Amino acid sequence: MFKFIEKIIGSYSNREIKRIMPIVNKIESLESDMKKLSDAQLKAKTTEFKEKLAGGATLDDILPEAFAVVREVSSRVLGMRHFNVQLIGGIVLHQGRIAEMKTGEGKTLVATLPVYLNALTGKGVHVVTVNDYLAKRDSEWMGKVYNFLGLSVGLIVHGLDNAQRKKAYASDITYGTNNEFGFDYLRDNMVIYKQDMVQRELNYAIVDEVDSILIDEARTPLIISGAGDKSTELYSKADSFVQRLKPVVFTETDDKRFIDEDLDADYIVDEKAHSVTLTEKGIKKAESYFGLENLSDPDNMTISHHINQALKARGLMKRDRDYIVKDDQVIIVDEFTGRLMYGRRYSDGLHQAIEAKEGVKVERESKTLATITFQNYFRMYHKLAGMTGTALTEEQEFQTIYNLDVIEIPTNKPMIRVDYPDVVYKTENGKFNSVIDEIVECHKRGQPVLIGTISIEKSELLSDILKKCGIPHNVLNAKHHEREAEIVAQAGKYGAVTIATNMAGRGTDI
Repeated sequence: MFKFIEKIIGSYSNREIKRIMPIVNKIESLESDMKKLSDAQLKAKTTEFKEKLAGGATLDDILPEAFAVVREVSSRVLGMRHFNVQLIGGIVLHQGRIAEMKTGEGKTLVATLPVYLNALTGKGVHVVTVNDYLAKRDSEWMGKVYNFLGLSVGLIVHGLDNAQRKKAYASDITYGTNNEFGFDYLRDNMVIYKQDMVQRELNYAIVDEVDSILIDEARTPLIISGAGDKSTELYSKADSFVQRLKPVVFTETDDKRFIDEDLDADYIVDEKAHSVTLTEKGIKKAESYFGLENLSDPDNMTISHHINQALKARGLMKRDRDYIVKDDQVIIVDEFTGRLMYGRRYSDGLHQAIEAKEGVKVERESKTLATITFQNYFRMYHKLAGMTGTALTEEQEFQTIYNLDVIEIPTNKPMIRVDYPDVVYKTENGKFNSVIDEIVECHKRGQPVLIGTISIEKSELLSDILKKCGIPHNVLNAKHHEREAEIVAQAGKYGAVTIATNMAGRGTDI
């Protein structure tokens, strides 16, 4: 029924694109004039545009010429000319909407159009990426266009001091990750003097992989903590106790309605609910071990909390999936990007419980000083836009939560890639055997293969199987992140086999 109606009146995206086409045609008509300009004349356009804005012109007034300038500069500096569909994408982003563009359609290049246009106001533009690697790559790569046109480009990455951050935010265009932008906002809200703040007003942001940041991670709290004063001794004691206990694990497919009250286990791990609870048997053992009459007594809340965190650390948190241990430190692996989150710690004592489990130094528990979610942070921007390959599935959420339209941008050429349906196996072994068979077949033909895995642990398991089969390959996970650019550069070559976690899942060109 809906498809029939769509045929008659056209989809929302198609109708919006029809409205945009006259602007695209105007940009097209300026192309021959732009080609005649010298480099110096093109560079002078930035000053000309700023003067027009100061004289009362709007960004929409100068859009066609500004986009035509960026298109010509990109062609000269990068050797890449924006296709018409990319011009459409740029207009959609300038309008404060989400441009859904299929993989490989050049989202990075599209962003240069609205970024340049909006940077002309002098109020700053933030380009938000999912990881430091992409932020650095795009700021250097696309930065050539902006620098040619006389605009400054800043980069916010982990490890910068306040002066460096302030300078980066003072730039016309600032690249960085969602985490860095969010934490800088929190830190700015904790300073006493205004001159110590690093960010300017939140003017305009373009969020790359917008569904990951604004939907998947929307409720993720960013937390700034200060040092606490509690002793860490109880974490080690709680871990020693939990080590002695016998668990029973319920997976996502188990029916927990039929749990036997006389279960021969001290605690239950529920993987689906992501929870761990002591059984009656376990509670009695805890009371005996800690010399308590009643574990549920409010006076014993601290001990109960430490036991619960030790249970979570042993029952739910897996090494090489949720975190790694490097240089005697527990470092979190970001579940969305597969990257190491240096300097970040689990809250509520969970990080200390994991440190006790892994036998490294248990740091003092911290207390929360400031917190915000990505959802609340990004809603503070005066204008917000986003790009992704998959946004239509969350169209309703984008509209309801952020008041953002999703416009599906057509591909430059007809899609020739074939997407096969999912294949489901009864067991993990059956799945891996099938994956290995497929890899061997492709490798024989010299066809490059990329295998996506959900964790460091699984990527290394698959790597071990391939080693036994004698198939040379590269592994890209958080442990080998320093080789990322090199591994990605090799991944599309004849006969290459690459195993990757979700580190290579977004914005990585292979």
